[in-house]
Amino acid sequence: MRITMIGGGYVGLVSGACFAEFGTEVTVVETDAPKLAALREGRMPIYEPGLEQLVRENVKAGRLAFTGDLAAAVDGTEAVFIAVGTPTRRGDGHADLTYVYAAAEQVAKALTGYAVIVTKSTVPVGTGRRIQEIVRAVRPDLDFDVASNPEFLREGNAIGDFMRPDRVVIGALTDRAKEVMRRLYRPLYLIEAPIVFTAIETAELTKYAANAFLAMKVTFINEIADLCEKVGADVHDVARGIGLDGRIGRKFLHPGPGYGGSCFPKDTLALVRTAQDYGAPSRLVEATVAVNDARKSSMAMRVISACGGSVRGKTVAVLGLTFKPETDDMRDSPSLSIVSRLAGDGAIIRAFDPEGMEQARPLLPEGVRYCADALDAVAGADALVLITEWNEFRALAPMRLRDAMRGRVMVDLRNVYDPVAMREAGFEYHGIGRPAI
Repeated sequence: MRITMIGGGYVGLVSGACFAEFGTEVTVVETDAPKLAALREGRMPIYEPGLEQLVRENVKAGRLAFTGDLAAAVDGTEAVFIAVGTPTRRGDGHADLTYVYAAAEQVAKALTGYAVIVTKSTVPVGTGRRIQEIVRAVRPDLDFDVASNPEFLREGNAIGDFMRPDRVVIGALTDRAKEVMRRLYRPLYLIEAPIVFTAIETAELTKYAANAFLAMKVTFINEIADLCEKVGADVHDVARGIGLDGRIGRKFLHPGPGYGGSCFPKDTLALVRTAQDYGAPSRLVEATVAVNDARKSSMAMRVISACGGSVRGKTVAVLGLTFKPETDDMRDSPSLSIVSRLAGDGAIIRAFDPEGMEQARPLLPEGVRYCADALDAVAGADALVLITEWNEFRALAPMRLRDAMRGRVMVDLRNVYDPVAMREAGFEYHGIGRPAI
């Protein structure tokens, strides 16, 4: 098969490389000249474990190519995937579909024969129907179908999620479109991965419903963590006690400073706006958005309180800046509000992140010092704040941290460290949802 992927960003690049690994001939269209040049040179615009090698191998095998010429890319293709950005629209919280609709119009003009036009981007209900209208208006003569195939990729584990998915959701109207998608995903049929065919609207809503539900689980356990602190309970024991119930499940019950990233913040907000527009408001998702925003803002106050009520003139070491480990994504990361507030209150910030520091520089205050490693960041610090739970931070010996620091305050916003071990090392340890030692 031959397919075209419009967009060389996170979703388009990972999906294109994985389809190529299936044996499909994939052309990724990227209109940003510097990004296109980087891709052709084998340099990845994002950090995702295993992606660089996967791209390199499939380019070498002749199954994966990059171009800026959309017309040439779609010539003879069986499916065209639209995998462009759908950021939050400024002013009203809706998903901005400008790039999606522009891509649909360009594809319509360029196609020379039948193809399935597939939305891989996360789009609100009704987008597929609107794409159909756009294509028909541009090319009344064109033989085509529209489908929805939302991605369910976790940053840091995207290749595994694509190759061994919990499910693949495909919204399609015609048997012809379904057959194209079946052939494309045939390798997953062979490993008996669930393939769910639905109406287009159902597929579009499934993506938003999944992300909103996971965001609610994260927010729920964060609120339970706050209650645990008040009553002397341990949130990890609570999470295990409820997570062993098969109806609830253990995943996404890890307390922390709030969710961030490229999906949950914008998708929950877009679902809220869509639900309001259709007269079926989602009060649970509305509350989730509000509680999460407030939580990220309140995390800096935890640090300030742990430092005796003021951080002015104090050196605060920050470990982890990205919204989660194994990615360089800084979008809506809790570190943005935490570090900005601490710096604004007069703290001297020394930060380290294994992958995200270059992405963080334009987003954080100018005075932040970016360090060579974790021990460099904590050198001479009065307080240490762990924001992102990179594995290399878990292995830091308490005594080495203590000897490198000037102060003894540790605020662990991911509960990475053993409170007893940290107390024995001489730290004034502050975790999330754990009883005081």
